[in-house]
Amino acid sequence: MSHIPPLDPMVAARKGFRESEERLKRFWKAVDVSEGEGGWSVTLDGRTPKTPAHAKLTLPTRAAARLVADEWAAQGEFIEPGTMPATRLASTAIDRVSQVREAVADEIATYAGSDLICYPAEAPGSLVEQQAREWGPWRDWADELGIPLELAEGITHKPQDPAASARVRELALELDDFALTGLAAAVPLLGSAVLGLAVQRGVLSGELAFDLS
Repeated sequence: MSHIPPLDPMVAARKGFRESEERLKRFWKAVDVSEGEGGWSVTLDGRTPKTPAHAKLTLPTRAAARLVADEWAAQGEFIEPGTMPATRLASTAIDRVSQVREAVADEIATYAGSDLICYPAEAPGSLVEQQAREWGPWRDWADELGIPLELAEGITHKPQDPAASARVRELALELDDFALTGLAAAVPLLGSAVLGLAVQRGVLSGELAFDLS
C-alpha cells in the first residue's frame, strides 16, 4: 500500500454497511503517534492517515493524538465508525471548523440566549431546590466570566442581555480549532453554553455536566 486513503468514520456509518463484504477492512497493524511539523500525528504502519479533505490527521497535543490513535488501535477486522468519535471530531476541526470559525462561534453563542440553567422548574419543590443548588453556582461562575444571565419564570422564553451571547462568542473564538470543535459538539448536547464552557475549561467533568443537564 503506497498510501492510506482518507476515512470519515461518520460517512461510513451513515451508509449503514450491513454485509461484511461492504465494510472497510482494517488495513494496518501498528498504530503510533509521532511529533512533527504542526503538532502530533497519528501513524498507521508508519504512515499518517488523511482526513476526508485529504489533510494529514495532525493534532495539537500528544494526548489528543493518543486518544485518536487508541480508536484506530481498537479496531478489529473491520472498521467500526461509530467507535471513533475522537477521529470524527479531529477531522471536523481540521477540514471544516478551521474554515468557518466565526459561524461556529455564532452558533455556540445562540445557546446563551436560552441557556438551560436559566430555566429552572417551578415544581415539585424538591426539584426546585435541587436545581437551585446545582445550577446556581454555574450561573455565578458565568457571571465571573462576564456572561450576565437572568432567570426565566417557568418555560416562557426570557430574552437575555445581548452581552451574554457576545461574551460567549468572544470566549469561543479564543479557542483553537480543536477546542472550538469540542465546544461546538458539547453545547447542543447539554443545551447550555455555560456548562459547555465549564467542561472545556476543565472545571466540570463531561459526565457531571450531562447529569446537570
